[in-house]
Amino acid sequence: METALSFRGRRALVTGAGKGIGRAVAVALSGAGARVTALSRTAADLESLSREVPERARRCSETSSTCPLLLPKTAPWALSNLNLAYFICRSFDVNFGAVLHVSQIVARQMIAQGVPGAIVNVSSQASKRALRDHAVYCSTKSALDMLSQVMAMELGPHKIRVNTVNPTVVMTDMGRINWSDPQKSASMLARIPLGKFAEVDDVVNSILFLLSDKSAMTTGSSLMIDGGFLVS
Repeated sequence: METALSFRGRRALVTGAGKGIGRAVAVALSGAGARVTALSRTAADLESLSREVPERARRCSETSSTCPLLLPKTAPWALSNLNLAYFICRSFDVNFGAVLHVSQIVARQMIAQGVPGAIVNVSSQASKRALRDHAVYCSTKSALDMLSQVMAMELGPHKIRVNTVNPTVVMTDMGRINWSDPQKSASMLARIPLGKFAEVDDVVNSILFLLSDKSAMTTGSSLMIDGGFLVS
């Protein structure tokens, strides 16, 4: 039985591929033999990615890509009504709306061509557990989980699987900046039985598993990459 994951002869679309987890997934899929199309809002990131992997990269519009969400340091209730309304709309546009729009476009093409496949959405442990000062973020990720479950139900008859990965804090460049303060990170680490945050490779490996035929009977599931956060 072959144990290594191979995507030779497969085509993959990776959104948010300019930085962080998305970029690492694009590189890993290319290394495993997939033909990767990478989407990002930042042309410079795609240009550097195209030099790193021999694949096509193009810039896409803001409404059809996912990007990191920067949460304001100010608590939501301290924002003006106008800023709060914008923050809510922007958060749902990025974490929910963009996924819905891109998935509809891709799924329609896959169904029309009779192509089976897999979709993996990047969610968060915040979809499963309430986190202080993260009301909007938790809500958007919970919505993403439910969207993915409905997609799994509706696309299953077309042999298209849909799952999510739900990591804890991930040590991307942004993650290291946001969680480098030991005093800030201590309270979160205390709730993780393994006592550490996730590395980018932890998430990438889980995504590749869910995209591969090794998970052929897995759909509508959320794969926790949280070091045991939910059981603590």
